[in-house]
Amino acid sequence: MPDSNEVVIVGSGPAGLTAAGYAARADLQPVVIEGLGAGGQLMLTTDVENYPGFPEGIMGPDLMMRFREQAERFGTRFVTADADRVDLSRAPFTVDVGGTEYQGRSIIISTGASAMMLGLPNEQRLLGHGVSTCATCDGFFFREQHIGIVGGGDTALEEALFLTKFASRVTVIHRRDELRASKIMQDRAFANDKIDFRWNSVIEDALGSDKLEGVHVRDVLTDEIAELPLTGLFVAIGHRPNTDLFKGQLEMDENGYLVTRPGSTATSVEGVFAAGDVQDHVYRQAITAAGTGCMAAIEVERWLAEAAHAAANV
Repeated sequence: MPDSNEVVIVGSGPAGLTAAGYAARADLQPVVIEGLGAGGQLMLTTDVENYPGFPEGIMGPDLMMRFREQAERFGTRFVTADADRVDLSRAPFTVDVGGTEYQGRSIIISTGASAMMLGLPNEQRLLGHGVSTCATCDGFFFREQHIGIVGGGDTALEEALFLTKFASRVTVIHRRDELRASKIMQDRAFANDKIDFRWNSVIEDALGSDKLEGVHVRDVLTDEIAELPLTGLFVAIGHRPNTDLFKGQLEMDENGYLVTRPGSTATSVEGVFAAGDVQDHVYRQAITAAGTGCMAAIEVERWLAEAAHAAANV
């Protein structure tokens, strides 16, 4: 027999857990399908210094544990497994988890996005220890250091320019001999004395045991490998929204992000809402994700109340 709920939340990063807290306090008794990789991208972050309320900073996993404990305190139920299938064709909506069906009169999708990585042997091990995917989050920790950034688009150059506020030197490593970034971004980067470029180059591996100490860079034209002594490496080759479960069921943009109504978290299906990085390719911050999680929970509460009122007056 299906497990019936007022709202099912799929995903457990800042957006999903904030939505859970608000929904639980509204007595909606939410169930969160938190996934095996619970906590989102902050679980891969060491120090978080830009989240309000923590003047001394906080470790990413500790912050997410506080989010979870707060949501649980108000009555949120958690399912620590991945969703296998979602059916949004009719209400109540169904989320299948390991053969158990969780039904929801409403759904909040907060499955986030994953940074595209280079696939280096030591990349995951050094993530948060010199390797990063977010200049805005981590640039502050690299004051007066030589750091590298991988990519050739607007995002890579925007992050390179941002990092010059902290670093002594920023080396942009790009696999071709020209950038795909817009001309204005290229002009700004070329004009910045702190930025230099390593053309026709790819990174073969990240070096260091406890923290990044350098990278092996291969010239794609000569196959020559050189060691570059970097203490920070930012990967800026794009993000991929975690939306495979919803393909063919919800409207998405050309990059796979869920489309929400302007000024709302409502998706193309009535009763289904989306919050956090799964629908935000611009800001991608914990605080903005939490904000949209709050919005989604409030919208769900209002939507359910309106649906109940309409049903009572039929």
